[in-house]
Amino acid sequence: MARSDGSGRDGTTRARLVAAAVLAAACPLLALLFSQPNLQASLFPGYRRLSKSLMAALATVASVAPFAIWDWLTVGLVATAIATLVRRMCRHQRILPWLSMVALIAAATAFLGTAGWALNHYAPELSQDLGLEVGQYSEDQLASATSYYLDQAAARASLVPREDDGTLSRQDFYELARIAGASYAPLAQRYEVFSGSTAPVKSLLLFGEPLLYSGHTGIFWAATGESSVPLDTATAELPFTMCHEAAHRLGIASEEEANFSAFLACTASDDVRFSYSGYYSAFNYCVNALVAEDPERAQQLVSDALAGENGAGVALVLQDRATTQEHYQAFEGPFEDVGTTVNDTYLRSFGEKAGVRSYGLVVDYLLAWLDA
Repeated sequence: MARSDGSGRDGTTRARLVAAAVLAAACPLLALLFSQPNLQASLFPGYRRLSKSLMAALATVASVAPFAIWDWLTVGLVATAIATLVRRMCRHQRILPWLSMVALIAAATAFLGTAGWALNHYAPELSQDLGLEVGQYSEDQLASATSYYLDQAAARASLVPREDDGTLSRQDFYELARIAGASYAPLAQRYEVFSGSTAPVKSLLLFGEPLLYSGHTGIFWAATGESSVPLDTATAELPFTMCHEAAHRLGIASEEEANFSAFLACTASDDVRFSYSGYYSAFNYCVNALVAEDPERAQQLVSDALAGENGAGVALVLQDRATTQEHYQAFEGPFEDVGTTVNDTYLRSFGEKAGVRSYGLVVDYLLAWLDA
């Protein structure tokens, strides 16, 4: 029989708070442990294999729905928390038991995300797994790579389904999601690092537009193993973005490495929608870097390509680039600065010193791939 003086409930509340504190404290301690260079060799690749297995199991469970479960679950938990808090306040009940449960759920989610996946930020560089030598590059090398990736995209531009005015036709999101989910299977036969879950990428139904307003086009939620992308992601980038988020599920946490992985997955695909998206994205990264280095040279390079024998294809690539920029302009605003700051802080907390700038460092990988 439970005691009537309330000490049993107090004991439960204390236990929750202690468990929450332990789980919360474990997150930075694990990050500190895995950040030690002298320990990383012994911790990986064992940790990555365990992480992949856990993410694959979670993704399999979550695959019962074609849309992301985590955003619905988050909204449900928040609504439940608010409702129970209001009820307690109306009944003049103590708030601490409620607070202890909220703290425990939040800490458990953070611990699962950190221990189960986020420590992959400290894994050895992907270049080691691929046998690539990534280093500094000259402006000439950058210009040459930009021209190459533009040519490859232009060669495929007319093969992608388009409307009468040349704009890309919107494709079945869930068909692309299934292809993207399994896109690394061919690469895994050559590189073990790409082995893992082949579950479809998920659509974001609740948080899709808020994510776009925050300046992001996809998210991997480790607590449910879901790689998810907004339905309103720009058509030209959609396959590439899906493959980027699928790469995270395989334990490739670095943003630049997930981008390069997406390029490899897309360009290895037999589906022209994916191969075009891969080369189109590679061109965008390279030309943006070239514009930052030498705007006049970038403009001349594009002008020469337009005047070349594949000028019609180049024109389609540039049209897709303009359409994509226009598409995302509708989501620009002050919330984007907040989202960028949050993501920058997260990346830096796990050792990605370049923060959000790491998205552009994929150029180094793209150049190294051409030299391999």
